[in-house]
Amino acid sequence: MRRTAMLVLSAALLAACSAGPAAPTPAATDPVAPSAAADAAGQRFPDIVEVEATRTGDGYSFAVTVSSPYDTPERYADAFRVRAQDGTVYGVTELTHDHATEQPFTRSLSNVTIPAEVTSVVVEGRDQANGWGGGTRTVELPT
Repeated sequence: MRRTAMLVLSAALLAACSAGPAAPTPAATDPVAPSAAADAAGQRFPDIVEVEATRTGDGYSFAVTVSSPYDTPERYADAFRVRAQDGTVYGVTELTHDHATEQPFTRSLSNVTIPAEVTSVVVEGRDQANGWGGGTRTVELPT
C-alpha cells in the first residue's frame, strides 16, 4: 500500500515537472503589452513600442516606434495618432506603405499643438484593416 502511494505521488510529481513553466502573460497595465484583441493569425492591431516627445517652440514633436509583425501590403499599420485621455486628437501621421522589412519602425510627427493644461497624451496605432487599437503609450509632455 505504501509503495503504491509513493509510486502515485512520484508519477504526479513527474507529470507536473514535465509540463514546464507556464508562459508569462502581459500585465493589463503594461503599456507595451501586445494587443488584447487578436485574431487567429496573431496580433490584430499595431502596438506602440516607444515614444519620445520633444518640446519644439509652441508645439511638440513625437518620435514613435510601431510594431506590426503581421505586416503585408494588404494589411499593415497605416497610421498613428497623438490624442488626449478624453479622445481629443492633436495630430495624426498617415503611413502610405507597409514596413514588412523594417520591424519595429520609427516615424515622427512634428508641430503638434497641445493645450497648455494638458500634461500627458496617448499615442495609438491604426491597422489598415481593423482600425485604431492595440498597445498604446501614455507620454508625459516635457515642459
